[in-house]
Amino acid sequence: MRARRLVAVASVSLGLVALSGCRAEPGTAAYIGDQRITDSEVTAAMNDLRTKNPTPTAAPDASGQPAAPGPQLPELADVVRVLVLTNVCEKVSAEEGYQPRSQVSADQAAQQLGLTPDTGYVREMAKLFTCLSGLPAEPVEPTEQEMADVIAAGRGGGNIPPEVSDEDAARQLDGEQLRGALGTKRVLAEAVERYDVTISPRYRPLEFPLLSFSGDVAAVSVPLGEPDSGAVTDVSTPTTDPSNANPDSDSHSHGEGTAS
Repeated sequence: MRARRLVAVASVSLGLVALSGCRAEPGTAAYIGDQRITDSEVTAAMNDLRTKNPTPTAAPDASGQPAAPGPQLPELADVVRVLVLTNVCEKVSAEEGYQPRSQVSADQAAQQLGLTPDTGYVREMAKLFTCLSGLPAEPVEPTEQEMADVIAAGRGGGNIPPEVSDEDAARQLDGEQLRGALGTKRVLAEAVERYDVTISPRYRPLEFPLLSFSGDVAAVSVPLGEPDSGAVTDVSTPTTDPSNANPDSDSHSHGEGTAS
């Protein structure tokens, strides 16, 4: 059997030195430079999500079959990471003159997320996907450690069969899509460090997946802010409209994705 395919989300993966932050103003979820994302903003976004995407009752349908489960709502940490990364992406794009290569509508994001288009979180995701499409993603050859991390994630999520050797998995997974994801991660990781992103301890560790296996198993992620320990750590570790892509192919896209 072959290792399953990767699904691009945005693209990025590289080492990042994360320093413990000293900023901890009450009521603050995150800092991006001197800008704050407050707990009240995060709570308001979650209330909006729940109001506009109510969980359906489990009552059986007309045929007597149990009702299909509704979409799983994002969690507080999901809201924080999207707000943070959108801010980071827009700041670096404005400074460097990056222009989106594609525009993602709220309807497109809603279809991907399984949520209603008028949800604030959905609109924010559409903005993020649009912004990510404009970031440069010069292909980066994975280091041995980066490839080992990708393979370990794939095995942990059941996406790489036990009979497939690490060498075969590496040959199948190493392609333009993975290398583009690593390139985008480099751009974002440098911006996260430059803007001194600090995340409240209640949301750590916080990462944004740029390339994933099926089942939402992250293959390549960009760390946002400090690691959970608060120590100095060397952290190694998604097309606007993510789509399945064969890791053997040379296709590559920006956005949030999965490796299946």
